[in-house]
Amino acid sequence: MSESQQNAQVTYADSGVDTAEGARAVDAIKQMVASTNRPEVIGGIGGFGGLFSAAALKDMADPILISGTDGVGTKLVLAQILDRHETVGQDLVAMCVNDILASGAEPLFFLDYVAIGHIEAAHMAQIVKGVADGCKLAGCALVGGEMAEHPGVMRPDDYDLAGFAVGVVDRPKMLDPANVRPGDVILGLASAGIHSNGYSLVRRVLGIDGVVPGTVEAAEKREELERPLDALAGESMADALMHPTRIYVKPVLEALRAGAPIHALAHITGGGITENLNRALAPDVDAVVDRRVSGDANAAGVTCEFGWELPPVIREVVRRAQLSPNEACKTFNMGVGLCVLCAVKDEAAVRAALEAAGEHPFRVGECVSGTGAVRYADEA
Repeated sequence: MSESQQNAQVTYADSGVDTAEGARAVDAIKQMVASTNRPEVIGGIGGFGGLFSAAALKDMADPILISGTDGVGTKLVLAQILDRHETVGQDLVAMCVNDILASGAEPLFFLDYVAIGHIEAAHMAQIVKGVADGCKLAGCALVGGEMAEHPGVMRPDDYDLAGFAVGVVDRPKMLDPANVRPGDVILGLASAGIHSNGYSLVRRVLGIDGVVPGTVEAAEKREELERPLDALAGESMADALMHPTRIYVKPVLEALRAGAPIHALAHITGGGITENLNRALAPDVDAVVDRRVSGDANAAGVTCEFGWELPPVIREVVRRAQLSPNEACKTFNMGVGLCVLCAVKDEAAVRAALEAAGEHPFRVGECVSGTGAVRYADEA
């Protein structure tokens, strides 16, 4: 290489970063971001930080700020194979706001981080639309974020999502696992399916582990996954797997504000029921989950081997993977997106408050003396 070639000008665009397209992407999402605003938001996106007034916190006896951070995980590989990007942003928001809800907190604001191989404004708008939709479902403001273009590190169509939420709860009203006692009941709020955990196993079961989006093999898999299946009541595997994670914030906060005497909440995410319900237990209390057939399965009265209604997609993935009940319960949510723990004497009141907020709670189990573990009634 000659000296003149070595000294030739190389621009940022030559290295793979298109700042002009990045600016167009910001313009494309401005209205979406603004649609999530709360009265406390000051200004808009474009500054070096998101501004949010904390004046209302002065009305609380002891305001406690609670934060949560998470990502979407390998569900994004499936989104890229299927070229469906409109809902994964809701998954991102849900994973954060449902976590801070477990303390009884109201989410105030959210920030996201998108790392992508090559920014295209239309593609970015699809992704951020899901984030904005999730923020509106949670009642929190999307006050900012970051779009980072990573040429040479990621494929042009590859991307990853991360984010965090900040919420607040007045200490006297904060939910605390220490309040959970033997005799308490465990109610479940239904999931929309697999949500955004366990997709590494899902991809292996479906034969798409290692498939590269944009290839002929990926196109063939997409066609296969978009076929309706009898096992899913006519829905395709693609549709069923891309249902976004449910956001439980508004109905649960509505129930709490109505005076529902809830002791604790558990967001059922990675690790399934087994490795999340224990986080809502006092050290001297065990949860006994009754996955046997019962008459309290769901509002429709349909029972199944877990005692409540399983989403067909979970049932099908568990069948294909040949998972034992214990392995299934520490991998997937098994149709239970959120667990609500309360005293047995308050069960009717808690159910009524949740039903008034649009939920259909069902009995999952009960609490007994123990060591903070999750057990199953069919193993006793």
